[in-house]
Amino acid sequence: MPRTALRVRRWAAIAVLGGVLAGCGTEEAGTGGPDGAPGSGAETRTATEVRPIEAATRITDANGVTVSLPKPPEKIVCLVALCDDILVELGMTPTATNSQLLAHPEFLGAEKAAEVPAVPGGFLSPEVEAILSHRPDLVIGLEDTHGKLAPALKGATTFWPLQPESWQDSVGYLRDLAALTGRTDQGEKAEKVFRTRLAQAEKEKSDKTALIVYGSDENFGVATPETDVAAGLFPKLSHYPWKSRGVDGSYSLEEILARDVDVLFVETLSFGAPDGKLSDKLARNPLWSRIPAVKKGKVIEVDSEVWAKGRGTRSLGVVLDEATAALR
Repeated sequence: MPRTALRVRRWAAIAVLGGVLAGCGTEEAGTGGPDGAPGSGAETRTATEVRPIEAATRITDANGVTVSLPKPPEKIVCLVALCDDILVELGMTPTATNSQLLAHPEFLGAEKAAEVPAVPGGFLSPEVEAILSHRPDLVIGLEDTHGKLAPALKGATTFWPLQPESWQDSVGYLRDLAALTGRTDQGEKAEKVFRTRLAQAEKEKSDKTALIVYGSDENFGVATPETDVAAGLFPKLSHYPWKSRGVDGSYSLEEILARDVDVLFVETLSFGAPDGKLSDKLARNPLWSRIPAVKKGKVIEVDSEVWAKGRGTRSLGVVLDEATAALR
């Protein structure tokens, strides 16, 4: 299974996942506190202190990628939803985007989001000519998906490939873009708000067992903290016993039943026109009804644009609010 699929709830590869009701199932530099390594769960408490952000025309991100600009970027094209998330946190709007995240009411809302030009070609194959037609100062995409565009963009604009694997990475990218745009106050405030929300959620950790599944039909995946940014929050919020089994690993339905899942979060991913909720499709299998969460009516369909693709501090804040409410 390609790395791209692992990073975006494998949304582009779910159609090839096999098995009915089976699934794939220290201090962060610059972020201001000892939060533990990605996937470390609830071993450490999230620090709420935020280190000052200094404006800069050159940054080097946590993955060693250096971005150098002659002046603060004003026209930014987003090829990954994390970019949209960060820009909204900084009080900015993308020049163009290929994400639907902005339509969520916690972002711009449907009406204002419709005013942002869409990049044709979709997430996997955005059109270079269309990107450059906006004369962007900066183009932000996902490294393992859009890195192939770098040669075509070179000389015309600056391309910044992101590769978030944890919420700490997302905070780091927020701080980096805040520095590049000079919106340091907004960046510090957004980080503070998120850290405070996460720290509060940790104090109220639930003893219930949670599970996040995603997909478009009966072939579904299990989001794990090692491969998914939103799932990485869950060991701090609840009992979340799901671990990555590598690109070929999967959980059987029998294993899921054995874990006595109390609250089940479901992300419906569409490939074209929507054709119904994933939870309704899963309900066709009689084994699904035996899961405790299903019996108790604790199956919650969530917005996949936010939960699966957003991955920034605003999206993760929504995940925290919705998850903690359901886990009470």
